[in-house]
Amino acid sequence: MSRLVIVSNRLPVSISKGEEGINITHSTGGVATGISSICKPGESVWIGWPGLAEEELDKSDKDYIGRQLRSSNLAPVYLTESQVDEFYYGFCNKTVWPLFHYFPLYTTYEEKGWEAYEQVNRHYCEEVLKVIEPGDKIWVHDYQLMLLPQMLRERVPDAQIGFFLHIPFPTFELMRLLPWRKEILEGILGADLVGFHEYDYMRHFLSSAYRICGHDHSLSDIYIGNRVIRVDAYPMGIDYDKFANAREKPEVRAEIEKLSDHVNEGRKLVISVDRLDYTKGILNRLEAFDYFLTKYPQYRGRVSMVVVAVPSREQVKRYADLRKKVDRLIGRINGAYGNINWTPISYMYRSLPFDQLVALYNAADVALITPLRDGMNLVAKEYVATKNREDSRGVLILSEMAGASGELAEAIPVNPHNKMEVVEAIKKGIEMSKEEQWRRNKSMQARLSRYTVGRWAHDFIEGMENVKKTQDDLALRRYSPERASTFNVDYAKADKRLFLLDYDGTLVGYSDKPQGAVPDSELLSMISNLTEDKNNELVIISGRDKDIIEKWFGDLNVNLVCEHGAVFRPRGQEWRFRDVSDEWKASLRPILELYVDRTPGAAIEEKSYSLAWHWRKSDPGLAWLRMQELKDAIFTLTSNRDIGVFEGDRVLEVKHIGITKGTAAEHWLGSGEEWDFVMAAGDDYTDEDMFSVLPRHAHSFKIGHGASMAKYRIDSVYELRKILRGLLEQ
Repeated sequence: MSRLVIVSNRLPVSISKGEEGINITHSTGGVATGISSICKPGESVWIGWPGLAEEELDKSDKDYIGRQLRSSNLAPVYLTESQVDEFYYGFCNKTVWPLFHYFPLYTTYEEKGWEAYEQVNRHYCEEVLKVIEPGDKIWVHDYQLMLLPQMLRERVPDAQIGFFLHIPFPTFELMRLLPWRKEILEGILGADLVGFHEYDYMRHFLSSAYRICGHDHSLSDIYIGNRVIRVDAYPMGIDYDKFANAREKPEVRAEIEKLSDHVNEGRKLVISVDRLDYTKGILNRLEAFDYFLTKYPQYRGRVSMVVVAVPSREQVKRYADLRKKVDRLIGRINGAYGNINWTPISYMYRSLPFDQLVALYNAADVALITPLRDGMNLVAKEYVATKNREDSRGVLILSEMAGASGELAEAIPVNPHNKMEVVEAIKKGIEMSKEEQWRRNKSMQARLSRYTVGRWAHDFIEGMENVKKTQDDLALRRYSPERASTFNVDYAKADKRLFLLDYDGTLVGYSDKPQGAVPDSELLSMISNLTEDKNNELVIISGRDKDIIEKWFGDLNVNLVCEHGAVFRPRGQEWRFRDVSDEWKASLRPILELYVDRTPGAAIEEKSYSLAWHWRKSDPGLAWLRMQELKDAIFTLTSNRDIGVFEGDRVLEVKHIGITKGTAAEHWLGSGEEWDFVMAAGDDYTDEDMFSVLPRHAHSFKIGHGASMAKYRIDSVYELRKILRGLLEQ
């Protein structure tokens, strides 16, 4: 039976060693809750670091920990003190964390940190290989293990691998700053499914994968070799019922009663709950509350703030410095505004147990959640979930920079860098009517109750299965050795053979400039050798103009088709031209020229009966936008004419709709010859017209990926040439 193998930096347990021995405490984080909701006992294994450096443990400690963890389906990965220092506190938290959270000035780029990161990911790979079994699904989590998917792919090529990033993914402009950017992207792309919390992160990843690694995408799919990698957004939820029903627990009600004794009637309570991290914007938040008390003095003594700052990465100097700044600022605010009866800010530098935390959520009139950048932020969701009673009061003020902002649209949105906007949001939250609070919270709760952490985990695993189905469907059509044998036999026994071959992307690879894709000596020799056999009829069907195709192939004994069939030359004969008008070009050419000027790197290729707007060297984001604008402009002018606009591989072509490679192919297919062997090959949408008119016994090849009517799918120009060479060797 297949299992789900979870791999993360830390196990969902805390392990400590004292005088009394090893103590193991299980934690209930979001991922652990989600996994438990979709897996029965024994159906999952969790691999990760238990939290203690290897030097702190002797053999008996490891044996004891191993036995205890195995009973909970957990497997430890031990790290040395130096690995923890260089890998976790070094590269992960001094390089990846600040850069991915848009703090490039905080980012360090040290080779030894990268070496440790690579080494630890390799170590995790070896540990995973000890645990996995055939058929297991492997789900790798977060920024500490971004190299692991590809490492596993190299060792277990057929494994089902998913990767989820729980922090933001930065824009290309930031990602390009990282010296090891390509290695990290290729590492992630070892997965079959790559998940992010929101669409923007997914979009940034696709952009970087293309700009840095050259991997283009179709919608959200990236094709590398014979694999399809899907990139998608899965916003992580919470255990909604746990928070919504928490008030029913006696221990929670007891904490609420305790808290009510300290919250004076008539006073409003604002809460801030975060890890103490510079990305959370705690200093900005405190400065905004300070200014709120200055601008609206009528609320002094009537509004209090509770700041819960959970200790985080205390060994890192920047975090220690942040704590000092927070301490000083809170002290200054309390000193400036407080009196014997009222303290503006109550500060707790510790984590709160669940009962106390939920009690605080229930008591709070306003939750001020304003991170400068955050992957998701589950505190915002937890707070809203506790406000599910009609007599509950509560307003969520949420940073636009938090991943949760897209789901919690009824919250008061703020730019955390805009102090005045945060101040006005606090005032608005305090003064909001109970009816308005209830209406907003009810809408958000309906959403949170549907998309829980269990639903998040289920959807991701379902996504992995869907990608596997897509990969299997592609594999069924791949050109296999068995099909190669049939193909070669059909060729050998045939008396009349017809080859219909596209040029760009089929016989040669693409070039940044169209004129750069010149046929090499190997290709010319191969075509010449194929045509020496009197039983072979070879047709090159291209979108290129007549002059360039004649220059390249005019001396060979081949049939030539140009501009998708507008111009053609049967071998040994003169050029023939389709009887279509090209007068439309004069009115459309200036429009294409305008969009060339507006799109750096774009160019126009003019042919006898068509115009092509190429953008292979342009910025893909800008080019896509300009292409949509150009299509709309051309459609408006050609709606009542037989002119079509066709989108190809980084090209937009305008031509007569009656001219296709299909009609060109029919000239030879319907010539009266009895072709007992037909081979056709192409790589883009224009070749589908050719595939559609082929007889049932034809062998058709699609180079690359995407929907196609071709019988077989191959990966590259190189693979097609290998097939053709195989025919010559018979």
